[in-house]
Amino acid sequence: MQKTGECLASESPWGSTHLQKPLETPAANLTTCAAQSARLAVMESVGDCLASERPWGSHLNPPLGKPSAPCTENGPGLARPLITVDRKPPTMDVQQIKEKSSSAIQSRSEELWDLSQEIWKNPELAFKEHYAHKVLTDFLEKQGFRVDRHYKLETAFRAVYGKEGGVHVCVICEYDALPGIGHGCGHNLIAEVGVAAGIAIKEVIQDFPQPVKVTVLGTPAEEQGGGKNILIEHGCFKDVDFAMMAHPDICSIARWRCLARVSVEVTYRGKASHPAYETWEGTNALDAAVLCYSNISVLRQQMRPHHQVHGIILDGGIHPDVIPSETKLEFQLRAPLRSDLDGLEEQVVACFKAAATATGCELEYKFNKGPEYYLNVLQNDTLISRYEENSRDLGVEFCTDRKVFAGEMFSGSTDMGNVSHVVPSIHPEFSIGDTAATHSALFTKVAGAPEAQPYTLTQGKVLARIAIDVICQPKLFKKMKEDFKHDIANT
Repeated sequence: MQKTGECLASESPWGSTHLQKPLETPAANLTTCAAQSARLAVMESVGDCLASERPWGSHLNPPLGKPSAPCTENGPGLARPLITVDRKPPTMDVQQIKEKSSSAIQSRSEELWDLSQEIWKNPELAFKEHYAHKVLTDFLEKQGFRVDRHYKLETAFRAVYGKEGGVHVCVICEYDALPGIGHGCGHNLIAEVGVAAGIAIKEVIQDFPQPVKVTVLGTPAEEQGGGKNILIEHGCFKDVDFAMMAHPDICSIARWRCLARVSVEVTYRGKASHPAYETWEGTNALDAAVLCYSNISVLRQQMRPHHQVHGIILDGGIHPDVIPSETKLEFQLRAPLRSDLDGLEEQVVACFKAAATATGCELEYKFNKGPEYYLNVLQNDTLISRYEENSRDLGVEFCTDRKVFAGEMFSGSTDMGNVSHVVPSIHPEFSIGDTAATHSALFTKVAGAPEAQPYTLTQGKVLARIAIDVICQPKLFKKMKEDFKHDIANT
């Protein structure tokens, strides 16, 4: 008990607002009991630490208990309370708690495989993930979560376990597929990781004396539609302390850097005419579209590293025997930071205008700053460092390319980036044992193969272990919040 007490007192693994009532002065027949005395000493030490660290956030009420000497660290007049509880602290150390969380996943490995397969075999597009939504919510409900089906969106959900007033962990599921190729981005595995991590966290926090809450959040329409951004607009992350998910790929990259992205639709309007008779009476909108596309291609030579523009012609006309009077294009712009997109937007607008001037067409363009405006992912340094350490503890081998390891590689965009601008977050990539590229038919096959399962289950275990670290170590919680403030100020 003394060893356990020393560990708990130094790492302060439980919070303060959960307490039912202070313990009274021990009765006479307990004062001679060394175990009871040691326990009271632990409680006082924990209360002392929590009062100064306030690991569960400054918005919470001060811990309940019997005040002692004033706390000079927190300013004059603030009393440092004595924290007491009417429950025995966990007898396991942090490593034992982690092992218990991993066992919770391993013991359900077959059920999790079946869950992933149901999603993989029935791919559904953005906002139409009705079957995936049902199997996920049914599964989580059977695991003891309180499930809010159709949470703000028809195919979103929220599955919650725990108590208010302490750390609130959110693990995120995605489950939409790609048109034509199904789960070529492995969202069936992302959903499995999120559910597995949620179950593992639930398994251990029910033994904690402090309040902890875990939410498994189902977010539709990542590939197209920005489901997470709609949930952000509805305030679904306002009480979340940190959010996590993990994405399958060809290799394991902890500090994967995801680009900010904005799309723009461009319309040129000219005048229809016969292409072989009085052609001078027409104004060719297709010429404007072709020039616009060519201007963007020329611009790429002068773009900064990791700045990207790519697009298609949506409408090039209705018939070759009619000079097109209207054409449409769509482009996507990507850059490492949200602020970088502003300069890139100016450059492409100049290309749009030049094509209109050269052809005499009218120009209309609109940047989509709605739900599909994806921000760059801010990988929280404290959380991603815990991800790296816990991954290595479970045998994960990361990509050894120097540029990747240094965080210099950029790829893709996701609405998880927007979440990372609201709460501390991580979005690492994990290998599933194959070199197939994402968004391909081959990756779809790999994402549904049994060989991907050990990698996927490991990711669930890693995310759960990160949550345990943050819950049990207030200094990590504080550092995580500091990192987040720094990242927001510099993006």
